[in-house]
Amino acid sequence: MASRPTADTDPSTRRRILAATFVVLARAGRRKLQLSDVAAEAKVSRPTLYRYFGSKEGLLEAFALYEQDNFDAGIATAIAGLDGPDRLDAALRFIVEFQRTYSLGSLADVEPEHVLHQMKRALPIMHERIARLIPGQDNDVAAAAVVRIAVCHYVIGGGTPQQFLAELRHAAGIGPSRRRLSQVVNG
Repeated sequence: MASRPTADTDPSTRRRILAATFVVLARAGRRKLQLSDVAAEAKVSRPTLYRYFGSKEGLLEAFALYEQDNFDAGIATAIAGLDGPDRLDAALRFIVEFQRTYSLGSLADVEPEHVLHQMKRALPIMHERIARLIPGQDNDVAAAAVVRIAVCHYVIGGGTPQQFLAELRHAAGIGPSRRRLSQVVNG
Protein backbone atom coordinates (compact mmCIF):
# COMPACT_ATOMS: atom_id res chain seq x y z
CA MET A 1 0.00 0.00 0.00
CA ALA A 2 1.44 3.39 -1.02
CA SER A 3 1.80 5.97 1.66
CA ARG A 4 0.15 9.33 1.35
CA PRO A 5 2.58 11.99 0.05
CA THR A 6 3.82 14.41 2.65
CA ALA A 7 4.16 18.16 2.14
CA ASP A 8 7.87 17.55 1.53
CA THR A 9 7.27 15.23 -1.43
CA ASP A 10 3.84 16.18 -2.75
CA PRO A 11 4.24 17.71 -6.22
CA SER A 12 0.68 19.05 -6.09
CA THR A 13 1.67 21.26 -3.13
CA ARG A 14 4.54 22.69 -5.16
CA ARG A 15 2.23 23.35 -8.13
CA ARG A 16 -0.34 24.94 -5.81
CA ILE A 17 2.32 27.30 -4.44
CA LEU A 18 3.46 28.22 -7.96
CA ALA A 19 -0.14 28.80 -9.11
CA ALA A 20 -0.69 30.98 -6.02
CA THR A 21 2.44 32.94 -6.95
CA PHE A 22 0.78 33.83 -10.25
CA VAL A 23 -2.31 35.13 -8.42
CA VAL A 24 -0.29 37.18 -5.93
CA LEU A 25 2.01 38.59 -8.64
CA ALA A 26 -1.00 39.63 -10.72
CA ARG A 27 -2.49 41.35 -7.70
CA ALA A 28 0.57 42.92 -6.06
CA GLY A 29 3.53 42.82 -8.44
CA ARG A 30 7.00 41.44 -7.75
CA ARG A 31 8.17 44.15 -5.36
CA LYS A 32 5.14 43.82 -3.11
CA LEU A 33 5.06 40.03 -3.29
CA GLN A 34 5.08 38.63 0.23
CA LEU A 35 5.73 34.96 0.85
CA SER A 36 3.03 35.03 3.54
CA ASP A 37 0.52 36.15 0.86
CA VAL A 38 1.62 33.32 -1.44
CA ALA A 39 1.35 30.80 1.41
CA ALA A 40 -2.13 32.05 2.30
CA GLU A 41 -3.26 31.91 -1.36
CA ALA A 42 -1.86 28.36 -1.69
CA LYS A 43 -3.40 27.37 1.66
CA VAL A 44 -0.07 26.18 3.05
CA SER A 45 1.97 27.33 6.01
CA ARG A 46 4.99 29.59 5.55
CA PRO A 47 7.32 26.81 6.76
CA THR A 48 5.88 24.55 4.03
CA LEU A 49 6.49 27.25 1.43
CA TYR A 50 10.08 27.64 2.67
CA ARG A 51 10.65 23.86 2.41
CA TYR A 52 9.92 24.10 -1.30
CA PHE A 53 11.44 27.51 -1.97
CA GLY A 54 14.06 28.86 0.39
CA SER A 55 13.54 32.52 -0.45
CA LYS A 56 11.50 34.97 -2.47
CA GLU A 57 14.15 34.85 -5.22
CA GLY A 58 14.06 31.04 -5.21
CA LEU A 59 10.28 31.13 -5.56
CA LEU A 60 10.44 33.64 -8.42
CA GLU A 61 13.09 31.60 -10.25
CA ALA A 62 10.97 28.45 -9.89
CA PHE A 63 7.92 30.42 -11.00
CA ALA A 64 9.68 31.52 -14.20
CA LEU A 65 10.47 27.88 -15.02
CA TYR A 66 6.89 26.89 -14.13
CA GLU A 67 5.56 29.50 -16.57
CA GLN A 68 7.91 28.27 -19.28
CA ASP A 69 6.76 24.68 -18.68
CA ASN A 70 3.10 25.75 -18.91
CA PHE A 71 3.80 27.62 -22.15
CA ASP A 72 5.70 24.63 -23.60
CA ALA A 73 2.91 22.22 -22.62
CA GLY A 74 0.34 24.51 -24.24
CA ILE A 75 2.29 24.71 -27.50
CA ALA A 76 2.81 20.94 -27.50
CA THR A 77 -0.92 20.36 -27.04
CA ALA A 78 -1.79 22.92 -29.73
CA ILE A 79 0.47 21.33 -32.38
CA ALA A 80 -0.09 17.66 -31.49
CA GLY A 81 -0.95 15.59 -34.54
CA LEU A 82 -0.42 18.45 -36.99
CA ASP A 83 2.28 19.02 -39.56
CA GLY A 84 3.48 21.63 -42.02
CA PRO A 85 1.76 25.02 -42.08
CA ASP A 86 -1.07 23.74 -39.87
CA ARG A 87 1.40 22.92 -37.10
CA LEU A 88 3.03 26.36 -37.30
CA ASP A 89 -0.34 28.12 -37.50
CA ALA A 90 -1.59 26.26 -34.41
CA ALA A 91 1.52 27.40 -32.49
CA LEU A 92 0.95 31.01 -33.55
CA ARG A 93 -2.73 30.84 -32.57
CA PHE A 94 -1.66 29.46 -29.19
CA ILE A 95 0.73 32.40 -28.67
CA VAL A 96 -2.09 34.87 -29.37
CA GLU A 97 -4.51 33.09 -27.05
CA PHE A 98 -1.92 32.65 -24.31
CA GLN A 99 -1.12 36.35 -24.31
CA ARG A 100 -4.79 37.34 -24.57
CA THR A 101 -5.66 35.40 -21.44
CA TYR A 102 -2.42 36.03 -19.56
CA SER A 103 -3.22 38.36 -16.68
CA LEU A 104 0.39 39.26 -15.80
CA GLY A 105 0.66 41.51 -18.86
CA SER A 106 0.20 44.56 -16.64
CA LEU A 107 3.37 43.58 -14.77
CA ALA A 108 5.35 45.23 -17.58
CA ASP A 109 3.84 48.57 -16.54
CA VAL A 110 4.43 48.04 -12.83
CA GLU A 111 7.79 46.27 -12.83
CA PRO A 112 9.57 46.63 -16.17
CA GLU A 113 12.94 45.49 -14.74
CA HIS A 114 11.48 42.15 -13.70
CA VAL A 115 9.77 41.67 -17.06
CA LEU A 116 12.97 42.55 -18.95
CA HIS A 117 14.96 40.11 -16.81
CA GLN A 118 12.45 37.32 -17.53
CA MET A 119 12.37 38.16 -21.23
CA LYS A 120 16.15 38.00 -21.43
CA ARG A 121 15.89 34.44 -20.15
CA ALA A 122 12.81 33.37 -22.15
CA LEU A 123 13.39 34.97 -25.57
CA PRO A 124 16.20 32.65 -26.72
CA ILE A 125 14.10 29.64 -25.67
CA MET A 126 11.03 30.89 -27.53
CA HIS A 127 13.14 31.74 -30.58
CA GLU A 128 14.65 28.26 -30.73
CA ARG A 129 11.28 26.54 -30.37
CA ILE A 130 9.53 28.67 -32.98
CA ALA A 131 12.45 28.30 -35.41
CA ARG A 132 11.97 24.51 -35.31
CA LEU A 133 8.39 24.97 -36.56
CA ILE A 134 9.20 27.30 -39.48
CA PRO A 135 10.39 25.60 -42.65
CA GLY A 136 13.08 26.94 -44.95
CA GLN A 137 16.53 28.40 -44.78
CA ASP A 138 15.33 31.71 -43.29
CA ASN A 139 13.56 30.05 -40.37
CA ASP A 140 15.93 31.69 -37.89
CA VAL A 141 15.14 35.20 -39.15
CA ALA A 142 11.41 34.47 -39.32
CA ALA A 143 11.43 33.07 -35.77
CA ALA A 144 13.22 36.20 -34.54
CA ALA A 145 10.51 38.36 -36.13
CA VAL A 146 7.72 36.23 -34.63
CA VAL A 147 9.22 36.46 -31.15
CA ARG A 148 9.78 40.22 -31.40
CA ILE A 149 6.19 40.80 -32.56
CA ALA A 150 4.93 38.67 -29.66
CA VAL A 151 7.05 40.66 -27.20
CA CYS A 152 5.76 43.97 -28.57
CA HIS A 153 2.17 42.82 -28.17
CA TYR A 154 2.95 41.64 -24.64
CA VAL A 155 4.68 44.81 -23.51
CA ILE A 156 2.73 47.45 -25.42
CA GLY A 157 -0.50 45.69 -26.32
CA GLY A 158 -2.88 47.25 -28.79
CA GLY A 159 -4.65 45.86 -31.78
CA THR A 160 -7.01 42.96 -31.90
CA PRO A 161 -6.12 39.29 -31.51
CA GLN A 162 -6.86 38.90 -35.24
CA GLN A 163 -4.35 41.64 -36.10
CA PHE A 164 -1.77 40.11 -33.77
CA LEU A 165 -2.24 36.70 -35.40
CA ALA A 166 -2.02 38.21 -38.89
CA GLU A 167 1.30 39.85 -37.96
CA LEU A 168 2.68 36.58 -36.58
CA ARG A 169 1.53 34.67 -39.65
CA HIS A 170 3.12 37.21 -41.98
CA ALA A 171 6.43 37.10 -40.11
CA ALA A 172 6.40 33.29 -40.13
CA GLY A 173 5.65 33.18 -43.87
CA ILE A 174 2.12 31.85 -43.58
CA GLY A 175 0.13 34.14 -45.86
CA PRO A 176 -3.63 33.88 -46.43
CA SER A 177 -3.15 31.90 -49.66
CA ARG A 178 -0.97 29.26 -47.93
CA ARG A 179 -3.55 28.92 -45.14
CA ARG A 180 -6.36 28.39 -47.67
CA LEU A 181 -4.26 25.87 -49.63
CA SER A 182 -3.52 23.99 -46.42
CA GLN A 183 -7.23 23.93 -45.55
CA VAL A 184 -8.12 22.57 -49.03
CA VAL A 185 -5.39 19.91 -48.92
CA ASN A 186 -6.12 18.83 -45.35
CA GLY A 187 -9.76 19.25 -45.12
